[in-house]
Amino acid sequence: MDKHLQRLVKKYPDLEPVVGDVAAAAGLLSDCYRRGGKTLFCGNGGSAADSEHLVGELMKGYLRARPVSQDVRRRLRDAFPQEGDYLADHLQGALPAISLVSQTALLTAYANDVAADMIFAQQVYGYGVEGDVLVGISTSGNSGNVLHALRVARAMGLHTLGFTGQDGGAMTALCDVAVRVPWQATADIQERHLAIYHALCAKLEDEFFSDSSDSRD
Repeated sequence: MDKHLQRLVKKYPDLEPVVGDVAAAAGLLSDCYRRGGKTLFCGNGGSAADSEHLVGELMKGYLRARPVSQDVRRRLRDAFPQEGDYLADHLQGALPAISLVSQTALLTAYANDVAADMIFAQQVYGYGVEGDVLVGISTSGNSGNVLHALRVARAMGLHTLGFTGQDGGAMTALCDVAVRVPWQATADIQERHLAIYHALCAKLEDEFFSDSSDSRD
């Protein structure tokens, strides 16, 4: 078992039954990034905050510094001799990710003008490319706007990953991989979701940025 998953189970022994699903989620995300894809995240309330959190961990250094390559540094120097090194020193390697909960003007316009339960689905249609991954987060597994987004994602050829609770709800049938933590209460589910997110982000960072000398592991 991967060291990050081992640490996850050590901290949360109750997650051992779903560690295989967590590993499958890591594989799904890894395949997406290896093919040059991106991830889209959506959820409501605390799950919306989780969407923002995950994008923050993927788009910049989490446990590693993620320096840009020498090729990128050279390009920046060639284009901007005076500022090139500064730009290179302050950019970090990124795993492309978009939080669908962040577009305030679009969300409010679509909810008002079209349909509130389609606010995420519209963005999946607009941003999504075949081979990308849509991550839906819903502690009940039954959030209507998340379910519609997953339906559009499947129809458009995106892979689907869900984080939910023990029951799984309608989300389970719409996900290529569904991580169903074995708890019923929202707070308990969200607590374990956070631990799983951190394990996944650390695992992906090790895979894609292992050349960094600034590992804080």
